[in-house]
Amino acid sequence: MKNKEKLLQTFNAMCKNTLMETLDIEYIDVGEDFLVAKMPVTPKVHQPDGVLNGGATLALAESVGSPMSMLALDTEKYMVRGIQMSANHVGSVRDGYVLATATFVHKGRSTQVIEINIKSDTGKTVSICKLTNMILERK
Repeated sequence: MKNKEKLLQTFNAMCKNTLMETLDIEYIDVGEDFLVAKMPVTPKVHQPDGVLNGGATLALAESVGSPMSMLALDTEKYMVRGIQMSANHVGSVRDGYVLATATFVHKGRSTQVIEINIKSDTGKTVSICKLTNMILERK
């Protein structure tokens, strides 16, 4: 595996001037077969009744799932595009932060399927997501 700290710095630098920066998403851990990102749960990401909005949850899931695919690619030759996402929101959270852990379900040459488990800072499962990424050759 490439240098862990350098990978985290690279992923966090990609967030500048993006939705990830707006949502305060931070990549905090990476390994051979996983990537973890953290997002604070504040009123900025609440739905009207004061709990984490499902759309913000999906944004977090895609924000950790797409870079997970990048870990398996030569990013100078290939790029990643999310083409399908599903989620089961099974819990709610009002404050603190959520952690999203991405792992591969399928690591193909043209498509990859990533599972993203999102938990509260107390360890409670909030959402279980699945992202399908298409791998495209850079032209």
